[in-house]
Amino acid sequence: MLLTNNLTVNEQGHLAIGGVDTVELAREYGTPLYVMDEGRIRLACRQFKQSIDNYYGGRGIAHYASKAFCCKEMCRIIADEGLGLDVVSIGELYTAMSVNFPPERIGFHGNNKTEEELRYALECSLGHIIVDNLTELETLDRIAGEMGKNARIMFRVKPGIEAHTHEFIMTGQIDSKFGLALENGEAMGAVKRALAMKNVTLGGLHCHIGSQIFDIDPFVMAADVMLHFIADIKEQTGYEVEELNLGGGFGIKYTEQENPSAYDLYMQKVSDKVKNTCAALKLKQPYIVIEPGRSIAGPAGITLYQVGSVKKIPGVRTYVSIDGGMTDNPRYALYQSRYEAVCANKADAPRDQTVTIAGKCCESGDLIGKDMPLQQVEPGDILAVLATGAYNYSMASHYNRIPNPAVVMVKDGTSRLIIKRETPEDLIRCDL
Repeated sequence: MLLTNNLTVNEQGHLAIGGVDTVELAREYGTPLYVMDEGRIRLACRQFKQSIDNYYGGRGIAHYASKAFCCKEMCRIIADEGLGLDVVSIGELYTAMSVNFPPERIGFHGNNKTEEELRYALECSLGHIIVDNLTELETLDRIAGEMGKNARIMFRVKPGIEAHTHEFIMTGQIDSKFGLALENGEAMGAVKRALAMKNVTLGGLHCHIGSQIFDIDPFVMAADVMLHFIADIKEQTGYEVEELNLGGGFGIKYTEQENPSAYDLYMQKVSDKVKNTCAALKLKQPYIVIEPGRSIAGPAGITLYQVGSVKKIPGVRTYVSIDGGMTDNPRYALYQSRYEAVCANKADAPRDQTVTIAGKCCESGDLIGKDMPLQQVEPGDILAVLATGAYNYSMASHYNRIPNPAVVMVKDGTSRLIIKRETPEDLIRCDL
């Protein structure tokens, strides 16, 4: 039931995270409430950094994918831990720059960046702009020339690998909206075009095969494909690519049935492939970038709700209704994602009933999960849904004009507010 070692049951029988009683958190800050454990976040950052030091001799960096969970405090923590940052919009970039995140450690992703976004990225002097397509390349070259800048870029390349994951989060195969294909020569053509341009500098290549992947072999295969492409570029142009971003997508443990590999094992196997392939192809080992977004934020977060009603339909199911739902966690509605839940004020009791957790939105599909084990709950109880640190706050919506919850950070038995709860006034702030 308790998925990470930062979750415990205290003397009161309550669920605790980072040494803080979740029932007390709900009382102090209200519900729904996102709770993030700073200690767990920093530990994950350090594990990735140590793995890069061990397996790549320090010639690499982990870039936190800010789409998993982005706010000013998260950017401060990532910067403090020495990691880089991936952004995919002007909003994420603006958030990072507002706390003086080192721009040379930022990569700007996206398959349809606007001219406004590209100009802002150039103004900020980012480490890389990850170019998705030829139209973007031509636009960036023109804008950089107009601004008197030189844009350092990577190309996003589709390595042609289909990871075993939900079809909506597979991004490495040829039928994807992201990136340039290898099979039809599109990627090579883009490389040659970039090398002929005056206002862009090709620094590296990027690939990403999907999300929530448990098998290490697809990552190894992707590294091999990308290194062979680097060798092809060298043979055809004489230019040797210096940096290789191998993306991320490492799976995390949402339920007891899932068993992700240790990140260190992934790093070891992929680094072995990188070293051996570079030696065989007579390439210099490129500077390696990885993107562990979900795996840093996901296990560090939980969401707290208050139970409003319990509706038992004999012979059918039991609905436990909460004061949140698809507006603060749309992942079940999108992907039928599975979670573990626990009654935070009865965490020491057995989970001996099967329930469906229902949200408050005016939608039949507004569920957190079906047929989930849970303690015997009643109205007023506090419910905790585990492993919600990634893609929950960042994907939240205002459907039914429901304000977004607050976010609290816990550390060593203390808590602090890092994002205020929205109010109805916030919802109409831009209305005319």
